[in-house]
Amino acid sequence: MNRPNLTILILYYSRHGATRRLAELIAQGVESVPECDARLRTVPAVSTVAEATEPAIPEHGAPYVELQDLEQCAGLALGSPTRFGNMAAPLKYFLDSTSAQWLSGALSGKPACVFTSTGSLHGGQESTLLSMMLPLMHHGMMLMGLPYTCPELMTTATGGTPYGASHWAGPNGTHAVSDDTKSLAVALGKRLAQTACKLKGM
Repeated sequence: MNRPNLTILILYYSRHGATRRLAELIAQGVESVPECDARLRTVPAVSTVAEATEPAIPEHGAPYVELQDLEQCAGLALGSPTRFGNMAAPLKYFLDSTSAQWLSGALSGKPACVFTSTGSLHGGQESTLLSMMLPLMHHGMMLMGLPYTCPELMTTATGGTPYGASHWAGPNGTHAVSDDTKSLAVALGKRLAQTACKLKGM
C-alpha cells in the first residue's frame, strides 16, 4: 500500500513579490525530494481599521493559509519581508491566532526554516529571520538553517545567511534574485523536505 506524499507548507507574506519568489524557489527544492509536495500559502494584509478589507480569495499568488494547513504539514518554511528588523505584521497576526495549535502540540517535533527579503542591503535580514524563529520554537518545532557546506553562503553579496534564505530586493522589490540566492533557497527547501522524510522514517 502506497502512503501519501508528505506535505511541506511554505507560508509567506509578500508585498512586492520578492518574498513570494523565494517561496517559489523553496517549493522547487521541496519538490525535488521524492514523496514530498510543496503547499504554497499566504496571509492577507492587515488593516488599520478593525474590519476585513481584503478579498476572501487573493487576486494573485497562493491561496490564504488555513489553520488546518499547519496541522496537516510535515514541515514548515516561513517567510516575510523585513519590517524594521522584524517580520511583517500580517504574518505575525496570523501566528498570533495559533494558540489552539500550540495547546494541542500540532506543530511539535516538525522541522521548520525561515526566509526573508529586504528593501535595503543592511535592512535587518538576520534579525527578521531570528524573529520568525521565536514563535516556531514556542510551538516546539525543530529549526534548521543553511550550513556552510552550501558554498554560495561564502560568495553571495546580496543575501543568504546561516539562519535561512534571504534576498536584497530593493525598495520596490525590483532587484532580481541572484543565482547564488536561488541556489540557497532551493537548497533550503530540499533540506527541509529531506529532514521531514527522515523524521517520518521514509
